[in-house]
This record gives sequence, structure tokens and C-alpha cells, in this order.
Amino acid sequence: MIDLTIHQEQLERTVQRARERDIIIPTFAQMKDPALIPDEIKARLKGVGLWDVNSLNLFRITWKNKPVAHGGGFGGVNYIELPSTLTGVDARIICLVGKWFPTGAHKVGATFGCLAPRLVTGQFDPTYQKAVWPSTGNYCRGGAYNAALLACESIAILPEEMSRERFEWLSNVAGEVIATPGCESNVKEIFDKCWELRQTREDVVIFNQFDEFGNHLWHYDVTGHAMEEVLQRELGPHDAYRGVALTTGSAGTIGCGDYMKKLFPTSKVAASEALQCPTLMLNGFGGHRIEGIGDKHVPWIHNLKNTDLVMAIDDEACMSLVRLFNEPAGRAYLVRQGVSESLVGQLDLLGISSVANVLSSIKLAKWYEMGERDVVLTVWTDSMELYQSRLRELHEEHGEYTEADAAADYHRHLLGCTLDYVEELGYWDRKRIHNLKYFTWVEQQGKTYQEIQAQWYDDDYWTDIHAQVEEIDERIEAFNQMTGLLEGL
Repeated sequence: MIDLTIHQEQLERTVQRARERDIIIPTFAQMKDPALIPDEIKARLKGVGLWDVNSLNLFRITWKNKPVAHGGGFGGVNYIELPSTLTGVDARIICLVGKWFPTGAHKVGATFGCLAPRLVTGQFDPTYQKAVWPSTGNYCRGGAYNAALLACESIAILPEEMSRERFEWLSNVAGEVIATPGCESNVKEIFDKCWELRQTREDVVIFNQFDEFGNHLWHYDVTGHAMEEVLQRELGPHDAYRGVALTTGSAGTIGCGDYMKKLFPTSKVAASEALQCPTLMLNGFGGHRIEGIGDKHVPWIHNLKNTDLVMAIDDEACMSLVRLFNEPAGRAYLVRQGVSESLVGQLDLLGISSVANVLSSIKLAKWYEMGERDVVLTVWTDSMELYQSRLRELHEEHGEYTEADAAADYHRHLLGCTLDYVEELGYWDRKRIHNLKYFTWVEQQGKTYQEIQAQWYDDDYWTDIHAQVEEIDERIEAFNQMTGLLEGL
């Protein structure tokens, strides 16, 4: 459960800070349905850029922002359906687009789900405490951004081999940036740095995306409802929603699968990871280049009881498709293969892990031999706006991208996407992966044996967490009432 105990003295200081900085906090309900946002706030947003460090942008933590960089209002969920000319499968693959969140990535929502409950209960005091955001990429970006919007000091922790864009942007937003050894899959080094901070500093609060249930809950509730709305719009009378496929990372986004299973009990949830670090599939390890997903452990917030398949995606396929989707020769080739120019012009909406999500969706569709009436959902977590340095590095390493390169990548990695490295999970397979949590979380990170057992055997464990959305919104509304700012609009 997310602790919602009130700490009155700290809460009063937090309310005063919010009043002084003119900070109004949105509810989960408003993130799901921006029609609930006060008209005065919508009017003010017309003069605010999507990435501006302005507390009004808290109300843009939604899948429903107009896809513009400045002054946009709200509409429907941002999503794109991929044609079979691109995917090579008949199934309809529909992708929620994460670029149109503040910071250009949907992780800003997950970090809100972690920080906001602590603020509105007084468990985090922004007048002297610093929020620590351990991450393999976008989570610490979103955390530092939300902390700035909520007038909190922050410390971002991420591996030193992450893209330069992340470090450059964080240097202007986070109070402190710590680079830990290694690459995307070096998560333990991040955890070790967190323990060091706990033991040496009294002013830090760790918001670890891998064990913060606010991460899971935000995606269960907000992303889950966004997916439901997409299906309400797209499912025809003879269509069937079959499942969602996502790279696991912190296992936050895959929380939407819990919501979708509640609506569609026979639907599938596929969890994918890098072939170069196949932790779920092979208890494996290694380094990889699919930025945005962490490895070498099973996240505490991953509900394995609702995971139906695990699969591994080759990072070489992702990097090759990044070039196909973004290089002029690649885009021209796709148009010649029948992919519409309008869609090709939007392929920069996929970041590296988004490409992995598409490949995971193709594997899911092929595994179950899905047809043209079957629908698979996935998420584009961020866009190539955050990875231009990677494109330059690929060009320097491999040279000019030619039509021959495009043809090879298109036929090998898209039309030729194979069913190797896919495992359909039975009861004992799920439990085997769940039990791997013990070695990271109970032996190393201070979780209890009783709770890891409860995650598996207690049917109310996850549903009780999901039921907390209403109480969190009540706390947010009470907080806003205490500041008096809504009344002054």
C-alpha cells in the first residue's frame, strides 16, 4: 500500500510553500479527463510551452495534450495505428504517443504518482528535503521536472553511459546530477548510490521507480484509462482486443496491463526486455543499448501474476530501425514499400525503447497468429528528440545509411521479425520469475519476506493498491483547499 498517513507539521510547511509559489496540484481524475480542469487554468496554459518549468504544466501530465510545443489545449488520447506494410502482420497495432507530455516522455506521469502523495500528506517537506530520483533515463528527468514545478530540490541519478541529451537537460533542471558507473542495465550501481546517500545525508528522500507503487498506480489508472478510451473509439463490432506488449523497465508502464485485464480478463500482457540482458527469460545479465529500461533484477512493483509472456528484443534490431525510421534513405524506402508519407513523417515519435515496444507487439501478434480484427496496444514512451546524439554516433560508426541498408533492416527486423526468444508463462513460470525479487529486494534492499509472499498469495494485495486512487485524489483536493489558490482563480 502507498502510505497516506498525514504528517501535520510538515504538511503545513508544504501548504505554505505551495501558496507562496502559486502551485495547484492536479488530481488523477483530471489527468484522465482534462475537461475537469478549471477553465482559468486552461486559459493560462495558452501562454505556456509544453516543456516550460511552470507549475501550470502539472495539468499537462496527461495523454490528451494537443500535439503542439506551445500553448496547446486538450483533446483525445494521442495515438497512432501502424499499418501492416510497416509491421508485416495483419493485426492492428495501436501505439499511445508519449512525446506530448512535458519533458517529451510519459515518465513525468509516473514520477508525479510517486511525489504528489508524499507532498499532500506532508511526508515530504520541500522546504528542506531533496527528492532523489534513481533512474536509467527518463524517470529522473520526469522527477527533476516535477520537483522543479512543485518547488522541490532534486538529485538525479543515472548511468554515465546514457545519452548526452539527458545529462545536458538535467544540468539545467536538477539541483544535482550523479552519474553512476555503467550503462542502461547497471541498476545495482544506482541502488548502491541511493544507500550511500541515505547513510550520509539526512535531507534526502529516495523515490525509487522500481519499488514506488505510485509509479505502478499512475499507469494502472491514467494509462489504463487512456487505453480503454482508445479501444472505445477504435474497436469495431467484430474486433477483439487481444493484449498489450511493453518493455518492462521499472515495470511501471506495464501496470496498465492490470487495468486492461480487469476489463478484458482473457487479454494478454507481454513483458519484453533486451536480448543482451534477458533477466526475466533466462535469469541473465549483460549490457545493452535500449535506453529507458533497467535490468538484472525483477522490479518490486511488477505484478507477475498478470504477466502472460516474456520475450527478448535484440538491441541491434532497435538501433537499426532507429536509422530506418529517421535517415532520409530509410524514410524514402518505406514510402516505396507502401507506407504513407504522413506516417513516415511521424516515425521520429519513436524513441529507442518505443521501437522495442513495436517489435514486442509484432511478436505478440505472430505468436497468437492474430488477424486483421485483432488489436494489440503498446506505448511510445518518448521520441527521437531525446536521442539525436545516438543517431550521430550510429552515423559515425557505420557511415552513410543507404537504400541497401534500409532494405535489409526493413525485411530483416520488421517483416522478418521472428518468434525466437518468446516464452508463454504458466503458473510456475510466473512464480519462478516472481521469486527472483527475493535476491534484490529482500536480501539487498530491505523488503520483507512477508510482503514478497503477500504479493503472490494475497488476492487483495494489488487491488488494495489500485483502490487508493480515490483517496489520493481526496488528499490532493484537501491540499488545494488548504492553499486557497483554487478559490482565487
